[in-house]
Amino acid sequence: MQPALRIVMAAILAILTSACSTLRYYAHVAHGQAQLVTQRKPVDAVIADPATDARLAARLRLAREARRFASARLGLPDNRSYTSYVDLHRPYVVWNVFAAPRYSVDPILHCFPIAGCVPYRGWFDEVMAKAEAARLEARGDDVYVGGVAAYSTLGRFADPILSTMLRWDDDELIGTIFHELAHQLIYVKDDTAFNESFANFVHDEGLREWHAARADDARDERNRQADDEFARLALDLRERLRKLYAGTLDRAAMEAAKQNEIADFRRRYAQWRDAHWPGDHRYDALVAAPINNASLLPFGLYDEWMPAFAALFAQAGRDWPAFHARVRRLARMQKTAREESLRAAAGAAAPQIPPSRRPNEKPLASRRPLSAKIGPCAR
Repeated sequence: MQPALRIVMAAILAILTSACSTLRYYAHVAHGQAQLVTQRKPVDAVIADPATDARLAARLRLAREARRFASARLGLPDNRSYTSYVDLHRPYVVWNVFAAPRYSVDPILHCFPIAGCVPYRGWFDEVMAKAEAARLEARGDDVYVGGVAAYSTLGRFADPILSTMLRWDDDELIGTIFHELAHQLIYVKDDTAFNESFANFVHDEGLREWHAARADDARDERNRQADDEFARLALDLRERLRKLYAGTLDRAAMEAAKQNEIADFRRRYAQWRDAHWPGDHRYDALVAAPINNASLLPFGLYDEWMPAFAALFAQAGRDWPAFHARVRRLARMQKTAREESLRAAAGAAAPQIPPSRRPNEKPLASRRPLSAKIGPCAR
C-alpha cells in the first residue's frame, strides 16, 4: 500500500471505528474513501490537459461554474469540495442496501458515527452489497439494492466530482453540487427528513436561480409532472401496505394481500399511463421489476418538509443568508420542536409529502434519495 493511501486510511478508520465494532465493514469503507481521496485530480488541471476528451472538459467547466455559483449566489460553503475530479471506471460509486421487515414499510436503520441514522447501508463494491442484501433477505427482510452516482463525506474530506455524476443531465449534475454543499452547511444527525428536504430545496431553488441568471430554459416541466404523478402512485402503494400491515391477518393471508396490493398497483399504473401519458413507457421497466417494502423506501425521503422550507425562504425575503440563519435555528432545536415549527411554517397540521421527482434507472427509486454519506454502521 502506498504511504499516502495508508495515512488516509488510518485517518478515516480513526473517525469511524470510534463508534462501531464492525471493523471489516469499516475497513471496506475506509479503503473506498481513501481511493477517492488519492485519485483526485484538480478540475482545472483536467480541463487544461490537451489529452482530456472535449465533452468531459465541457462538463467539468459547467460543474466548475456551478461550484462557484453555489458559494457566490446561494451562500453555500466555499471550500475545496467539487474542485477535483475522479474517474471511477464503474457505473456507480456506492451501492446502497435498503431493508425493511417483511410486513412493515418502516426502514431498518443504520447509524453513522458522523451522519447519524439513515435507512440504508452503503458499499463501494457491488458484490459485497448484494451479499449483504442476500444475508438480510435470508433472515426474512425485504431488500433493495440501488446504485449511487454521488457520494458525500459531509465536508470531512474535499469531495470530488465523480465520473458517475457526469452520466446525469446538466441540471442533475449542477443540482447535486448544490445539494451536497447544503449538507456541508447544515446537517442534523438522525433527522433524514429534515436534512434531505433542506438540501433538496436548495437543489431546486438553486437551479431556478441558476437558470434565471443565465436566462436559459429550465428543466422540462412536463417530464417533472410525469415523474411526480408516477411517484405519487408509488407512495399510495406504500400507504396501502402500511394500513394492511397494521391489521390482524395471519401470515399467509397477509402475504397474499401484500401481493394483491402490488398487483393492483401495476394495474393502476397501466390505467394512469394510458389515460394521461399514452405512448409513454418510460416507467414500464420499473413497474415490471420486483417490488417490495424496501424498494418503496426511497420515495418521499427527500421531499417531506420542502413546503416548509419554501415558506421559510419566502419569509426570509428570498435572501439566502437570512434563510440559512432560520434553518440553523431549527437545526438547534429538539426534533419534536423542530417538526412542530416546520409544520407551522408549511401552514399545515401535518407535513405534506410530495413525491420524489427524478426516477433512477433502478426499480422504484428516485435518483436523488440514492445518495450516500460516509461511515454507516449497523445498529
